[in-house]
Amino acid sequence: MARFVIDEDMPRSTGKILKDNGNDVKDIQDYGLRGASDDEVYQFAQSNQAVLITGDMGFGNILRFPTGSHFGIVIINFPNTMTTYEINRQLLERFKDSAESDFKGNLIIIEPSKGRIRKQEK
Repeated sequence: MARFVIDEDMPRSTGKILKDNGNDVKDIQDYGLRGASDDEVYQFAQSNQAVLITGDMGFGNILRFPTGSHFGIVIINFPNTMTTYEINRQLLERFKDSAESDFKGNLIIIEPSKGRIRKQEK
């Protein structure tokens, strides 16, 4: 089981699907953070010791959000034409063999049919 915070630019169903698969999920929209700054969203995820799942490429700025300094950031970079069903399906496929430790400190970018991981420097 992993802990996730879902950013407002992700489908609401993403949180439900992740919960249904045994994860602890918080959607920032349920915590009065709709329209919050990136820093507020980031701090919310950190205070919950959770991996942030977002579509905001700004979270990929490792100078602002350095690897190793957070519980994990997953950026979903899918075309706007991709269905919610397909987004959730691909996300579950990528996460199916992952443990919470696979996320901690790392920046993970998921794109159609591929993913990249920028690991924290040791």
